[in-house]
Amino acid sequence: MRSQICKLLNIQYPIFQGGMAWIADASLAGAVSNAGGLGIIAGGNAPREVVQAEIKKIKKMTDKPFGVNIMLLSPFAEDIVDLVCEENVPVVTTGAGNPSKYMARFKEHNIKVIPVVPSVALGARMEKIGADAVIVEGMEAGGHIGKLTTMSIVPQVVDALSIPVIAAGGIGDGRGMAAALMLGAEGVQVGTRFLVAKECTVHENYKARIIKARDIDTTVTCQHFGHPVRAIKNKLTNEYDRLEKIELRNPEPDLVKFDELGQGALRKAVVEGDVDHGSIMAGQIAGMITKEETAKEIIDSYIIEMKQVFVEKYSQWG
Repeated sequence: MRSQICKLLNIQYPIFQGGMAWIADASLAGAVSNAGGLGIIAGGNAPREVVQAEIKKIKKMTDKPFGVNIMLLSPFAEDIVDLVCEENVPVVTTGAGNPSKYMARFKEHNIKVIPVVPSVALGARMEKIGADAVIVEGMEAGGHIGKLTTMSIVPQVVDALSIPVIAAGGIGDGRGMAAALMLGAEGVQVGTRFLVAKECTVHENYKARIIKARDIDTTVTCQHFGHPVRAIKNKLTNEYDRLEKIELRNPEPDLVKFDELGQGALRKAVVEGDVDHGSIMAGQIAGMITKEETAKEIIDSYIIEMKQVFVEKYSQWG
């Protein structure tokens, strides 16, 4: 498993844990890093002191590499950039914006920068400004999504770039990981599966909905207005659908209504356990998840299953 990304980041296995806002804290990220993957703390819209506290915690938990995800549209993005440089965070992943104006500072502090991209053009732009790798996320993923599937976009980005590509979206087990590697990816990023890790601190109601989910239980809201989000179907997603149908008939759609409906919805689900009116962000592989496991058990299962695919399936082809 000494892939190019493992050598670059000094990790054992090429498995990233997604930087999920309100979810990816030191407890989960530290467990993933200790298990040989790359644990990632989510910056989200959190202020500096909150993210700093999580960085302090993870440094006490592990001496392995870890990362911080910076959402560049956050009002605290500048503060978090300063923080990761001061704390000598080994890896930064970025989303919701262009990290170009921060690249020089990241490089000065020897921080590996890995942006999340949804297209070939954005991947090429990130390589040009000095990104060390990119995470290519397909629409199968949970949370905010693009328009292309993992299967279609990963090989196109791999062909266009010379830096390592990490595949994300719809990778629910070792078979999915094997498929991503066959497409040319150097590793995978996993989000939904880690939602039910024992070290994940999301509300038990949230975990229960993931475990009970079927293959058809996720939906995408705001497909015509705002930013599309994939989540488990509930009263909130039904309300989004109702509102969208109304506003599609409106010559001047009221986009404020969508913002108001989603205000604090993720926190409701993650912290308060409101799985009716909260946003239960999850990917299409939620239907594959049947139990709660430790982060180590999850990572080990990916590696074991991936090896079985390569050894048992492909050896018979000579």
